[in-house]
Amino acid sequence: MLSILAGEMTIAEAARREKVSEQSIGRWKADFLEAGKTSLAAGKNGPSTREQQLEAEVAELTQALGEAAVEIRV
Repeated sequence: MLSILAGEMTIAEAARREKVSEQSIGRWKADFLEAGKTSLAAGKNGPSTREQQLEAEVAELTQALGEAAVEIRV
């Protein structure tokens, strides 16, 4: 897909190489570009749900580590 976007390969060449129709490659390209736009727009609006989940997990683990360190000291 990146070769097509970079102009290094045509859709027809990619279709022959991957043994799929040109329509499939065109659809994949459109889906890829749309997903990129969505991802960039989400980045402007703040962290993704997955990023929020990971940040919450990091906070929870940091707290647990701190509590374990206190217990070890005692």
